[in-house]
Amino acid sequence: MTLRYDVDAVVLDIEGTTSATGFVVDVLYPYSRSRFAALLTERSGDPEVARAVARVREEIGEPDADAARVEKALNTWLDEDRKATPLKTLQGIVWSEGFARGDLVSHFYDDVVPRLRAWHAAGVQLHVYSSGSVAAQRAWFTNSPEGDLTSLVSGLYDTENAGPKQEAGSYRRIASATGIAPGRLLFLSDRPGELDAAREAGWHAVGIRRPGEPYFEQGVGDHAAAGTFDEITVSRSTS
Repeated sequence: MTLRYDVDAVVLDIEGTTSATGFVVDVLYPYSRSRFAALLTERSGDPEVARAVARVREEIGEPDADAARVEKALNTWLDEDRKATPLKTLQGIVWSEGFARGDLVSHFYDDVVPRLRAWHAAGVQLHVYSSGSVAAQRAWFTNSPEGDLTSLVSGLYDTENAGPKQEAGSYRRIASATGIAPGRLLFLSDRPGELDAAREAGWHAVGIRRPGEPYFEQGVGDHAAAGTFDEITVSRSTS
């Protein structure tokens, strides 16, 4: 069955939706873990790094924590798969450098990029909303197996500039930032809590269910579901 939506924009989750969670967990997480120590010591004066480190210290309640203690906290959060904003910020910096060096190439499911190109060509805006930082998102779309895809994407949103992904207020902020009415936005994600929040904010929401992904067995609650992007038809009326 094909799901059909007349909307002005599609907002995309990444892990489990456009891309394999396994790639993030098995490739990107170890990469960041191996490079946190160097980042914290060699770039401690970088304003973005310093702000993230200050937030780590705040979250662990240790204002004087040294680089080793901060690194330990980051690795603990990695083990817990915690969506902590300072962790995502520092991961984004590490991954951006890794992509730029050619150490990393991102992953997209085979059905995703052709469908994104078709939607974009039809005049539908594409935005990204991921727990990964904006820097990581930009690096991800810049360094895909099919080349630089950033020209397809109009906006990037994360937990810092939009808010937590399971809160309706975050989706209201994104709608406001895009200038698009909530009823003209479609959110694609594999996580039912995120789909619930988007719907509460007045958006359309479709659950993406890919075999082997962490949320596949759980399902997407009472939301419409698709196994691939090929099962979703998006158009933008001009009337």
